[in-house]
Amino acid sequence: MVDDEGALRRTVLIIATLAAFLTPFMGSAVHVALPSIGSEFGMDAISLSWIASSYLLSTAMFLVPLGRYADIYGRKRIFSLGVLVFSASALFAALSFSGTMLILFRFLEGIGSAMIYGTGIAMITSVFPSGERGRALGINVTAVYLGLSLGPMLGGLLTEYLTWRSIFLANIPLGIYILASIQRHLRVEWTDARGERFDLPGSLLYAAMLLAIMYGFSQLPGAAGFWLILIGGAIFVLFVRMEGRVESPVLNVRLFRQNRRFAFSNLAALINYGATFAVGFLLSLYLQYVRGFDPGIAGLILIGQPVIQSIFATPAGRLSDRVDPAWVASAGMSLTAVGLILLTFLDEQTAMAYVVGCLVLLGFGFALFSSPNTNAIMSCVDRSFYGVASGMLATMRTVGMMFSLGIATVAIAVFLGSVPISPEYYREFLLAMQAAFTLFAGLCILGVFASLARGPACPSPGRGA
Repeated sequence: MVDDEGALRRTVLIIATLAAFLTPFMGSAVHVALPSIGSEFGMDAISLSWIASSYLLSTAMFLVPLGRYADIYGRKRIFSLGVLVFSASALFAALSFSGTMLILFRFLEGIGSAMIYGTGIAMITSVFPSGERGRALGINVTAVYLGLSLGPMLGGLLTEYLTWRSIFLANIPLGIYILASIQRHLRVEWTDARGERFDLPGSLLYAAMLLAIMYGFSQLPGAAGFWLILIGGAIFVLFVRMEGRVESPVLNVRLFRQNRRFAFSNLAALINYGATFAVGFLLSLYLQYVRGFDPGIAGLILIGQPVIQSIFATPAGRLSDRVDPAWVASAGMSLTAVGLILLTFLDEQTAMAYVVGCLVLLGFGFALFSSPNTNAIMSCVDRSFYGVASGMLATMRTVGMMFSLGIATVAIAVFLGSVPISPEYYREFLLAMQAAFTLFAGLCILGVFASLARGPACPSPGRGA
């Protein structure tokens, strides 16, 4: 039992930070393994994108409902269950014998990730006061970037020497250690919304809305994609109207209507992740197909961005405790836009130093954005909404990631079609990649204005809640 308040904070930070490392490590490592998976299962580029997209889709669908459930019934309980589901799904993914089976277990893995994402930051925010919160969140974000850093390198080496299946197996020991640490050291539970009713109808509508919109976007430019997006939009209107009348909604829409800082900070997160996540996916294919590098070398090249993010995320979090997080985050978004513009000039002869330089710039921009933006969001809501706010931020991140992959997939579909990436199609692939990076850069420029529009810092954590 943890009695001392300082010891409790350290324990929560360590456990949440280890889990924060787990999920991004898996995602970035799998990116490097995609060509090997595609070769074993005979999957084209669009099918391969669903190995990442299925995980992101399920994560986005369940983040807010599970975050709200955790506020009512216990954040530690849902966090622990998430680690268990994530680890078990990784085991079954490693045993997959078809692309369809792998995509299914990645979907289940995303549900476990939703439980982790929707509660980890909320647990940290629950125990750290506002003056220390930015530093703690910065450490947590550093773990995310450390996972992103080691993922491409270790994922490439594991794929090259032990096959892609070893990537999934490598995550299981850490999951077991996290569960054992919770059982042994963390007896405290957080239920700041205890007694409130869980909004199951709203949760189902929310999940259906995201499923229709995100799956529809992945089907563009086909007609089915447009219809699914329209259906998702109609469900969104119904969801907002219904949540406004429910006593204990799964998502309190007043957080967006009355809390300008919360609304625009989440919008900035959506845009930032929407403009950056598919960079690793596209560059992994570019380096291994167009440039002919093996997975290990490709992973070493891709490591530049997350290493810089790891180095600067914690200092950026500390800075956001002293300076308005909006200004720090906006500066980071601006640097990210510059890095994306530079990536639009990649071709078959581009020097690797140029590629690494672009990744370093992206990493620095993202480090300046992420921790301060998280601090801005979590500092503007009441304690009873920490799980929802944490889940909403993670949803913006996950929907942004899915949106980013959707843009990349549509670009590939338009320029390349459903064919394997082979030398005769390298030119078309490069055109698709350049088009995607151009769109990403434009999004980031819009994101700078969204970040600056969030308004002054909240005078108290409960405002707008």
